[in-house]
Amino acid sequence: MAQVEATTERIIAADAETVFDALADYTGTRGKLLPEHFSEYEVREGGDGEGTLVHWKLQATSKRVRDCLLEVTEPTDGQLVEKDRNSTMVTTWIVTPAGEGKSKAAVTTVWNGAGGIGGFFERTFAPKGLGRIYDTLLANLAAEVEG
Repeated sequence: MAQVEATTERIIAADAETVFDALADYTGTRGKLLPEHFSEYEVREGGDGEGTLVHWKLQATSKRVRDCLLEVTEPTDGQLVEKDRNSTMVTTWIVTPAGEGKSKAAVTTVWNGAGGIGGFFERTFAPKGLGRIYDTLLANLAAEVEG
């Protein structure tokens, strides 16, 4: 099994603290940011960053739906890590200052992909598809926090 990785980032016209707080607000803001690929969104524990347990279904393609139960940690300032209890998937959000009144929000998801021909297609197409989903989420985040 090869590791599959999808990464995308966006410069947002809001300070890093505002952007991070919006991402970490699972009970309020986060649910509003999710594109149509996410369903059955539910905060099961916590709701603000570290200690949150959140559930959703991610429909990456018409045939592929992943049932995610994510434990949220904040290993360092400006970093949110979502580890899926149902798979090897780990998503890391990093928000850093990017000049006066701006920040960079970057998201990287990694997981152990399938082997064989299915794994080839997964490594080839999944990062692009997930990147598009996260591009939409980051655009929604920018629209939410930019004054």
